[in-house]
Amino acid sequence: MALSFARKAAMAAVAVAALGGVSFGASASAAAPGHTVHPVSRKAVHHSASAPASVVAKRSAPAHRREPQVVTQVIGEGRVDGHRWSVTLEFHPTLPKGYTPPKLPDGTTTQGTSLLCQRMHIGGVRIDHQGGPWSDCQTVTGTQDPKAAGGMGLWGLHDKGLSGSRLMVSNPEAEVAYGVLTLADGTHVKATTVTVPGTSYRAWAAPIADGKTITTVDQYDTHGNRLTHDTYWR
Repeated sequence: MALSFARKAAMAAVAVAALGGVSFGASASAAAPGHTVHPVSRKAVHHSASAPASVVAKRSAPAHRREPQVVTQVIGEGRVDGHRWSVTLEFHPTLPKGYTPPKLPDGTTTQGTSLLCQRMHIGGVRIDHQGGPWSDCQTVTGTQDPKAAGGMGLWGLHDKGLSGSRLMVSNPEAEVAYGVLTLADGTHVKATTVTVPGTSYRAWAAPIADGKTITTVDQYDTHGNRLTHDTYWR
């Protein structure tokens, strides 16, 4: 389940993230003096990195008829409230067999030639698994579709992401290098943006422990300039 907002929306505008509506890394860093940083581990994969992104190739009998490769990229992972958590982006170059684009209110279907999925787990349970294998996926066109950027969401297994162990996930614009969550107890959690290799699709992800309250969510560029400042997340 997820709690998502339009940017700069009032806190009262709470909605459950729907099928195909995703708010798509995270690393430990030093906080400002006097504050505690909650470490967030990540596995960032770049073309020059020694550890490549996970690539899954589905093969048919003839070798020359291989289906397009599916690329997965770990955005962030670690532990929260004693449970393992992870966020992964999964890019399908073509629409997978068995996937049906959802219908829009006007009766048409979403357009796109590819599929981008956000896979989020807490304690071994995939968030929104009740929606089927393609929940938290959206159609995109190719590897550079701009409509996949600009969203942010608060996700959890209980109470629409308002309670329990939760994950904040942002799929920011290209200039965003990292995000910082400031909690009511004064602690900070920093998460670094990670990009799926060969695409423009990117995200950062940070955990929020049960009982913690968010006061601000800020995003910065590589020079430390603050680009966004949100106060409506809880």
